[in-house]
Amino acid sequence: MKNTKYFFLLFITLVAFMACNTNNSNKNKEAMYQCPMKCEGEKTYSFEGSCPICKMDLKPVSFQVTKIEKTDEISENSIFNLTSKWNTEEGKTIQLEALKGKTLVMVMIYTTCKAACPRLVADMRNIEKEIPKNLLNEISFVLVSIDPETDTPKKLKAFAIENYMDGEQWTFLQGNLSSVREFANVLAVKYKQISPMDFSHSNIISVFNPQGELVHQQEGLGVDNKETISKIIETVKE
Repeated sequence: MKNTKYFFLLFITLVAFMACNTNNSNKNKEAMYQCPMKCEGEKTYSFEGSCPICKMDLKPVSFQVTKIEKTDEISENSIFNLTSKWNTEEGKTIQLEALKGKTLVMVMIYTTCKAACPRLVADMRNIEKEIPKNLLNEISFVLVSIDPETDTPKKLKAFAIENYMDGEQWTFLQGNLSSVREFANVLAVKYKQISPMDFSHSNIISVFNPQGELVHQQEGLGVDNKETISKIIETVKE
């Protein structure tokens, strides 16, 4: 019985001692002192005393933690300033701002194209294959039709399935004649209808950061895409 009381008292003493040390530790962390003349700049001391340079008494100071808050502001260079509406291959209607938050890899094509577009599609797939799997959730591959009258959401969906681009990281967009022209101008993509089912167009793959700002463009067909892949990975990790 005496031993039980002894151990109980010892336990209470240890708990009280640890609590005291914790409180003292917290006080030491909170109590910081600094020269009022700032002879040593922002240097602080954890004890009271006098400045080793001007000999004035050190004064207690308190620090405020500055929180870095995320902002929803869009820069004037962002494509998210465009308010046009687009239809996805899934039948949803969105604005480009809905793509905000991910690195965007974008290209303009049309589904009935038999020459350049299949190669652009292959380039997009090759880029996607070279991206580390753990980064794919941070990237959206977006294909915008330059022939919105033909490329309905239903047709874009079929095209996505046919070309093995039906995963969550792939998005196809159908706009109207005005919004497509506006977007092409932003990307510096030139296109012209040369027959009822045929267009001539630039072959450009563009990379945008999660804020919708253009950071890189790859021009041409079947070109070395190492620089583009490096830029995508760099943008994701920023």
